[in-house]
Amino acid sequence: MAKEFFPDGITPIDDWFYNTRVPDLSVLGTPYNITDFGAKSDGNIYTKEIQSAIDTAHANGGGVIIIPMGKFVSGALFFKSGVNLYLEEGAILMGSDDICDYPLCQTRIEGQWRLYFPALVNADRNDGFTLCGKGVIDGNGLKAWRAFWLRWEWNKNLSNLDEQRPRLLFVSNSSNVTIADATLQNSHFWSTHIYKCDHVKYLNCSILAPHSPVRAPSSDAIDIDACHDVLIKNCYLNVNDDSVVLKGGKGTDAEMFSENGENQRVLVEDCHYGFCHGVLTCGSESIHNKNIIVRNCHVDETIYLLWFKLRNDTAQHYEFIRIENITCDSARSFINLNTFGNQLNRGLPSKINDITVKDCSCRCDVFYDVTVVEGRTSAQNFTLENLQINCRESRFDRSIAQNTVARNVCINGEIQ
Repeated sequence: MAKEFFPDGITPIDDWFYNTRVPDLSVLGTPYNITDFGAKSDGNIYTKEIQSAIDTAHANGGGVIIIPMGKFVSGALFFKSGVNLYLEEGAILMGSDDICDYPLCQTRIEGQWRLYFPALVNADRNDGFTLCGKGVIDGNGLKAWRAFWLRWEWNKNLSNLDEQRPRLLFVSNSSNVTIADATLQNSHFWSTHIYKCDHVKYLNCSILAPHSPVRAPSSDAIDIDACHDVLIKNCYLNVNDDSVVLKGGKGTDAEMFSENGENQRVLVEDCHYGFCHGVLTCGSESIHNKNIIVRNCHVDETIYLLWFKLRNDTAQHYEFIRIENITCDSARSFINLNTFGNQLNRGLPSKINDITVKDCSCRCDVFYDVTVVEGRTSAQNFTLENLQINCRESRFDRSIAQNTVARNVCINGEIQ
């Protein structure tokens, strides 16, 4: 195989990205079946029993927690170093729908560390953490979704954090993480969130949250927060918010804090998107994203295929991003680059450069929804190549981003 490179042209795609073998159960350590610790598939909550299995495995030098066939209900679980999770086919780890089963703690949420609620499954400083098996982790989020939208009717200024909701999976400060084969669904809030992690693989997963009849608010599929070397391959993503989201911090002095950081070397390939708000979203809590590839994917329906969220209160830099060989049946806009939200207009500068979109076909309302504010946004080195676009409005303007190159860009049957 010829050597491949990330979009900067000098950073090779490491061999690590090509190894997509899912670990066998036999290599995950000593097995600990939760039923041996008193957990039952009877609808009652067994947080203490499952946590006891985790603690015992950790005390004995590590191992793997087995969720057997059946439905087992739990509140927040904390996986310690050396302890993995395996879901047998037919197994369901069901989250409690009572927020009291998720004890308050310091956690990373929306680009900041703050007192909030943990996820259903939490793993911190757990190098080699593996979550696999063909079972299901179900957040059981319907009650929280209905409460959110009821409060929204009462107060349109309601924030995400005002309706207290746990995430489904949060992995932090860990290397060599594998999330494979499982279905993760119905999260109260973000579906999966990785923070300050490196060498993370999502393989053959389904991440699901409905957008009808009751929408699952802010149910992002994969939030990548200050991480590097991430592979997302052969996954099905169908959620009621953004699918793959790059985060890393926010605020006027975000770059000064070590808790924040950039995302580098992220590869998304061979995935199928159902419905989502953004196929690849940079922001809004984001500082620097570099060497990002999304390729060989099909999208059923999205609001924005490539979405650059820019905050007025944060200096942001998005660079060397390539979107390649994507087919999309329906999008509101193919490329969206605009200021996000109603933050104070502090005029902090943001830069978007070296963006390549090639070999794609898409049906959309608007092809090129891009606005650059003088003195606030710098956009340059955009390359658009071999695109088949059917849209109601084009809005394509080569002058918006400096050094824009368009080759064989066909919009509504006409080459631009």
